[in-house]
Amino acid sequence: MDQKLIELMADLKEEETLTRVRELVEAKTNPLEILAAARAAMEIVGKRFETFEYFIPDLVMAGEILTAITAIVKPLLTGGGEGPKKGRVLIATVEGDIHDIGKDIVVFMLDVSGYEVLDLGIDVPIETVVGKTREFKPQVVGLSAFLTLAFDSMKNTIEAIEGAGLRKNLKIMIGGGQIDEEIRQYVRADAYGRDAIAAVNFCKEWIGA
Repeated sequence: MDQKLIELMADLKEEETLTRVRELVEAKTNPLEILAAARAAMEIVGKRFETFEYFIPDLVMAGEILTAITAIVKPLLTGGGEGPKKGRVLIATVEGDIHDIGKDIVVFMLDVSGYEVLDLGIDVPIETVVGKTREFKPQVVGLSAFLTLAFDSMKNTIEAIEGAGLRKNLKIMIGGGQIDEEIRQYVRADAYGRDAIAAVNFCKEWIGA
């Protein structure tokens, strides 16, 4: 990964970051390597937020930089956009959590990999997740939580999906900063992933595309 890009982005230097991205594109750098660097930078931003070095406006700025990077890089990737979609995936950051950095990268990677993605955003009420699951009829639901306090919300969301009779033939994947196998078992998800590539691989495995 490009360390210069990681540092510029983590420091929220928007213009310098985008200039570096364009330099890497011109140098024929693999687009996935650029996205990997962006993900690494976002992890640093998340940690700085957790230690009160960064605040909500900084997270918003980081999200804007990520959006600008994806606008540059997305046309270089194949698999998304034109043609029939491989399957439907619903994504949400659960109620009580406003982190969207990791979620946005997952949404982007699923999109360019050819999946139809419904992104419900952050701090999504349980009833909204259930209602949209019934309406959108996804094969996979992805739930994100960065804060440990949101794990119960994630568990309650999955229980509500089950209670509504929507769990049959539906796979649920989870992700977030502190999530591991123990948390997966606690919330009763089918799998947890450490990055966006894992999310794409789960969807390929489960949907069969």
